[in-house]
Amino acid sequence: MALSTRLASTLRPVLTTLHWAAPWQCRGLSTSLGQRHTLDLRGIFPPLATPFSPTQEIDYAQLEGNLHRYNNIPFRGLVVLGSNGEYPYLAPHERLDMVNSVRQALPRDRLLLAGSGCESTQATIKLTVSMAEAGANVALVVTPCYYRQAMNSAALVQHYTEVADASPIPVVLYNVPANTGLDLPLEAVLTLAQHPNIIGIKDSGGDITRMGLMVHKTQQEDFQVLAGSAGFLLASYILGASGGICALANVLGAPLCQLDRLCHEGHWQEARDLQHRLIEPNMAVTRRFGIPGLKKAMEWFGYYGGPCRAPLAPLSHPQVEELRSTFSTNGWL
Repeated sequence: MALSTRLASTLRPVLTTLHWAAPWQCRGLSTSLGQRHTLDLRGIFPPLATPFSPTQEIDYAQLEGNLHRYNNIPFRGLVVLGSNGEYPYLAPHERLDMVNSVRQALPRDRLLLAGSGCESTQATIKLTVSMAEAGANVALVVTPCYYRQAMNSAALVQHYTEVADASPIPVVLYNVPANTGLDLPLEAVLTLAQHPNIIGIKDSGGDITRMGLMVHKTQQEDFQVLAGSAGFLLASYILGASGGICALANVLGAPLCQLDRLCHEGHWQEARDLQHRLIEPNMAVTRRFGIPGLKKAMEWFGYYGGPCRAPLAPLSHPQVEELRSTFSTNGWL
């Protein structure tokens, strides 16, 4: 059975329930039963790709060009130094320069989330403070994973608590088990959600049941759940997620913002149709071809993608053609 068909089968009972609910229940989505948050994360955030020159230096002129185009899309904000920004390959001074450059080009009403997770608690605190000084509104802190066997709930709660205590800006947890090999335990998330300076989580694991439990169990907290991928954005919204940090937004930002709008206005059939067209392109620029695929697709839509830093290698010609076919067959090219 095709992935889109399976998704439709999974969501149909939920959509039917929403369709027959009372108008005030189904017109649009409201996160956490209407709770107001100190910092509203509702909406779409692209995790920016870092543009490199042919010599693999950061190309700030191309970055400015991409940002100028992104400013015309109704994003809630931008994420710098996430996984798609090749964060592990950037030197410390480059990380701060990226935050400074993006903050200067970003309208003041848009949020800037900056990745500041390091392997040690001490280094994470130091970088988080530096990110705040460079203009970040929120710190996105990935789970430390090098000694993953020792990273149990107690260790992770202690780590994030110390970071949040010391951070001058709010903290969003970042769970990306495909990269870290570590799934931030649900019990740890629920404990950390009670911290006044931890305001949410980006969950890229794709476990919709787990995401639903996070929303359900944190309704009384100032805590928001963000979908970490465009492939399950609709399902996440139905369960109460606030927004999405989606790699595909680097390429198809306007359609993802449209999906966000359709969900919050209660246009479920249109939202489902659009979600179906986004699933395969999203898989292509994430699991299938990763950052090299993402950067190649950006070029087809008028953005600068450019090379990755070694050891990430460019796509082969057959891979490029497969990627192009994926976007074409779903009506994007």
